[in-house]
Amino acid sequence: MAKKYDESTVTTLGSLEHIRLRSGMYIGRLGTGSQSHDGIYVMLKEVIDNSVDEFIMGFGSRIDISVNDDNLVCVRDHGRGIPFGKLIDCASVINTGAKYNTDVFQFSVGLNGVGIKAVNALSSHFLIRSVRKKKFVEALFVRGVLQKEGSGSCKTLDGTYVEFRPDDTIFPPYSFSQSLIREALLRYSFLNPKLELMFGKERFYSEQGLYDYVVHTLGGEGNYEICHKKTKQLEFAFTHTDQYGETVSSFVNGQYTSDGGTHQNAFREGLLRGVNDFFKTTYISSDLKEGLVAALSVRIQDPIFESQTKNKLGNTDIRPWILQETRTAVQDFFLQNQAARDELQSILQRNEKLRKELSQLRKKVRGAAKKFSITIGNLRDCKYHRGHQKHGEETTLFITEGQSAAGSIVNARNVYTQAVFALRGKPKNMVAKKPTDIYHVEELYNLVVALGIEQDTDQLRYERIVIATDADHDGYHIRNLLLTFFIRYYEGLVVSGHISILETPIFRVRNKKEQVYCYTEQEKTEALRSIQHAEITRFKGLGEISPQEFRSFIGEDIRLLPVELSQIGAMKDTLLFYMGNNTPKRRHFIMEHLTDAEL
Repeated sequence: MAKKYDESTVTTLGSLEHIRLRSGMYIGRLGTGSQSHDGIYVMLKEVIDNSVDEFIMGFGSRIDISVNDDNLVCVRDHGRGIPFGKLIDCASVINTGAKYNTDVFQFSVGLNGVGIKAVNALSSHFLIRSVRKKKFVEALFVRGVLQKEGSGSCKTLDGTYVEFRPDDTIFPPYSFSQSLIREALLRYSFLNPKLELMFGKERFYSEQGLYDYVVHTLGGEGNYEICHKKTKQLEFAFTHTDQYGETVSSFVNGQYTSDGGTHQNAFREGLLRGVNDFFKTTYISSDLKEGLVAALSVRIQDPIFESQTKNKLGNTDIRPWILQETRTAVQDFFLQNQAARDELQSILQRNEKLRKELSQLRKKVRGAAKKFSITIGNLRDCKYHRGHQKHGEETTLFITEGQSAAGSIVNARNVYTQAVFALRGKPKNMVAKKPTDIYHVEELYNLVVALGIEQDTDQLRYERIVIATDADHDGYHIRNLLLTFFIRYYEGLVVSGHISILETPIFRVRNKKEQVYCYTEQEKTEALRSIQHAEITRFKGLGEISPQEFRSFIGEDIRLLPVELSQIGAMKDTLLFYMGNNTPKRRHFIMEHLTDAEL
């Protein structure tokens, strides 16, 4: 029977109540702190962003950050300090802030007057203090509610201090990852040269901005001297390597745009035009993209993003000036660097030859497909795909190990946003192969077609590519073969965070009253302590998990281990060592690290 629906059932929430009730609208997924986009890092970012905005406007060149064992986060900048009379409003009243005034803050992204308020509302402890001219004002909040205020004199420098602890009544058990915080601070330093970020005693600092970013990404130098251009609103750096695929990292007002957007497209177009004008040729985009490693940052007053997560820029008015500035800078660079232009010309000629070979192979393969009516029978597609206005960011392709595992996921999946590709056996090791070899390996070619990346990774059909293999030696081997394939040929997909590994439970511990799924031996031990007279089931493969059970493992509570790649230069040697020929050096490594259990 339907419940009564009248005026008494209509509820009006206060702004801070709404943040606590619908936290996902403000900080995305809650998470446990194991992934870089979990909510606790979004909260940290919102606080640091405010301090970085001060630096951009010319106030304060140092930010101190700390996280203690009790998950208390402290951030102190040396900017102007929040005006005393508006300190409480800035911390707790939605849509209050100075970032609407472009004379005070020119290039901000944040949560549009919500950021620090969301941090406050989602914290069990939140203290904010402003220091101006040897005086301070502070306010203490608990879950967004003001507890007490204070003021007085002090001897410290001007600036703002914020400390907060994410509320454990909203977040699941969590902890901050020191490595993920270091990675974020390293990126801040590259995007804001001459800004000093202190994480405890560890210093993050960059002198040359995106030039240093590209060097870091490569793990060294590229095939030619890095081209670096910096103005007030535009900065970019690029070079080429011998790797396949393209790796471009783009940012808007310090926000990482993993799916690019108009700024990235304009940069690519300007780069291509500059090269063609200089060499007086007609290369196409794919000739230039193969092996390209680049970083791009723009600062604009009113960024328009195509999604809540701000991963793709939509401003169209910025295209002309980005294109022209890039085009001119590229021509000037190659005019002054003969060695760089000679090397690039050689790379372009090689890529053009490769493109023509691939084009011929595609025609041959497509001709055979039409002749024999070949279809991708091992793909169970979904209704919506990446780019869909409402559901695009939810789209996922699961790559499974065989038909048995695929059957469980197919029956448990969301048919609107989740697709399944079933492998037939182990894929070929592609570590030392050429891109043309993909067309001779049916399984991998079908996967490329299913993903929509045969021509260009920009055409990727799914937001997430999830490798779902058994937690045994064969499963790990298949996982490594797939990762080798993606890193070798589609490195940009890895760097952009599109590839993850599905974590599924190894054990089920239950009695007649309750059951717990365990992903590790430690979790199993803890479950046995709390569940009396329990029986243990060990899942030998994904195919043994029923569709009813699997539904919870790939739904809202899905556990994904992101495949993250920060330095592409070092990865080439790593792949060759572990996945290349069985050299004496590798055999020695294996023997040295064998455990008693494996003997």
